Amino acid sequence: MKLTNEAVKILKKDFPIFENNKNLVYLDNAATSQKPQQVINAIKKFYEKENSNVYRGVYALSEKATQKYDEARKIVAGFINSDFEEIIFTKNTTESLNLLAYTLDSIISSNKNEIVLTEMEHHSNLVPWQQLAKRSKMKLKFIKLKDDFTLDIDDAKRKITNKTAILSITHVSNVLGVVNPVKELVSLGKRAGAVTIIDAAQGISHIKVDVREIGCDFLAFSGHKMLGPTGIGVLYGKKKLLEKLHPFNYGGGMIKKVLFEGAEWNDIPYRFEAGTPNIAGAIALGEAVKYIQDIGVENIHEWEKELMKYLFEKLKNVDGIKIYNPGLDKSLGILSFSIDGIHPHDVASLMSDYGVAIRAGHNCAMPLMNLLGLKNGASRASISFYNTLEDIDSFVKALIKVKDKFK
Repeated sequence: MKLTNEAVKILKKDFPIFENNKNLVYLDNAATSQKPQQVINAIKKFYEKENSNVYRGVYALSEKATQKYDEARKIVAGFINSDFEEIIFTKNTTESLNLLAYTLDSIISSNKNEIVLTEMEHHSNLVPWQQLAKRSKMKLKFIKLKDDFTLDIDDAKRKITNKTAILSITHVSNVLGVVNPVKELVSLGKRAGAVTIIDAAQGISHIKVDVREIGCDFLAFSGHKMLGPTGIGVLYGKKKLLEKLHPFNYGGGMIKKVLFEGAEWNDIPYRFEAGTPNIAGAIALGEAVKYIQDIGVENIHEWEKELMKYLFEKLKNVDGIKIYNPGLDKSLGILSFSIDGIHPHDVASLMSDYGVAIRAGHNCAMPLMNLLGLKNGASRASISFYNTLEDIDSFVKALIKVKDKFK
């Protein structure tokens, strides 16, 4: 489905948030996406007609719930080109990465004691590794940024060595919009014998993600950033590695056998999904994936590229704004910016007065903001395929009004 401005206006009707907030210009899609009616209906239908626990009951309702939950896992697996049992449902990207930070010790070589990240990591792909480094007396190393906000690959080649135990990198920066060359970086990590992990939260619904092509050992993302509900996330892991990991949570559902003296773990992926999972969330995530697939990730990417091109052109005529983005060919639809003499929170608050929703602050990437000299953080506009050219016009007009207030 090729997207044009007129086609998007029709598509936007699938999202009830815009019908219920008539003047909303939503440009905080990097924080969370809006939900189409199909996803909302899936949650409603489950609780009204299908609600039951999974993998437990032998009655028809439970069997149907289990079937739909398994189907959601199958849909997600197909979306990223993995096998069914390589998909673990979690709460979000954060929990997926924490799961790894607490279980990877069983597959890390004892002669490796370094964790390599980048300077652009979200706190979710930084703090868990800081804690692992403290617990295990490991060393953190960070791949530097270049002046154009892209990663310094030469520095990556220096930092990734035979001492590297873990290489964990973001696919797309939630501040800079930079699309990192993850396939190349994973290749460097594999040659060094490191466990390779991708935080795909920001890129998953904007560009094609194929775990086989990337070659990573693990990959994490959240449902709520890709049209799905909150409280559901995914951890992909190579089957041969997942089978070696010990569980993160213990309890019901993740066991095969329990005695008073001990327990035997279930097969993958179930051993990592203790307790009753977010069944409705997983089913709704499956619907979100189908919605994205119906439009086509390539079509989404092309339309969002058109929107960003239009935005860059419009901003050429606005003085006093500093942009933190490497440019159209190296980034996705995220634009962080600062305005001389105006606190980013004031910018976002005043933009809201004009019906434009953007993010402001450190955006869960405080070390990066400090590196950029932005002690108060930055303002950020982030687009999705349901945004229109008129949304961009509204954003730029509101931005000019905000600037004028502080003259």
